[in-house]
Amino acid sequence: MTEHTTIETRLAALTRSAPEGVLDTVMRKTDLADEYTVIDGPTGPAYVAWNGRGITAFVPTEAVGSRDDFESRHPRQASFVDTPPDRLAKHLDHTIETGRLGSLPVDLSSIGEFQRMVLEKCSEIPPGEIRPYGWIAREIGNPGAVRAVGTALGRNPVPVLIPCHRVVRTDGRIGNYAYGTPMKRSLLEHEGLDPEAIEAQARHGIHLVGSDTTGIYCYPTCRHAKRITDAHRVEFRSETAAEDADYRPCKACRPAA
Repeated sequence: MTEHTTIETRLAALTRSAPEGVLDTVMRKTDLADEYTVIDGPTGPAYVAWNGRGITAFVPTEAVGSRDDFESRHPRQASFVDTPPDRLAKHLDHTIETGRLGSLPVDLSSIGEFQRMVLEKCSEIPPGEIRPYGWIAREIGNPGAVRAVGTALGRNPVPVLIPCHRVVRTDGRIGNYAYGTPMKRSLLEHEGLDPEAIEAQARHGIHLVGSDTTGIYCYPTCRHAKRITDAHRVEFRSETAAEDADYRPCKACRPAA
């Protein structure tokens, strides 16, 4: 037996199997794997996953099913735990309660720059308000990317938390949703909106409203538009029609290019 072989044999004898669970722990602590649990969301229970950088997924349980189903669909290894870390749980509760992302950390490191820009802009839409896809495209400096915006929102890894349900078709209709149009409508109703009334207005071609006392026009669900009384409410089919009537765009909802 050579000296080289003797050293290899002795080194091999020193190997030990890692204790059970060590690999999973290391993966989670180094953010190579996620943890997840079930929480109460606006429309029912939902799976929420996270790592050290923030929330990585939010999925209504009715859209997935069992834990095994969730784990098989999640893009990374994920282990179930009873509750999130206290600090994360506090921010998560606040976001669910207020409908605003606030200080809740979200891990968007796995998506491309365009989708990240779309989701970050989407997170600015206040609860109880909606915007068309074209608004996001214009706000991120790419007005021709309306279809791409829709695709990016359809692949949102953290819906509800980043509120893609608040983005509707350019013609004002509610449109599709990753977890079905009924859930999108339910989320909007939870925020105090009436999807039927919104679509009825869209069918009549009313996309903007103004106040004849301020000379300002808004998207109909803008918080400022909601304060306009019927006696002073003026309806417009387009930005051009509003501006031809000498109305200027709202600085909060920014309905004009």
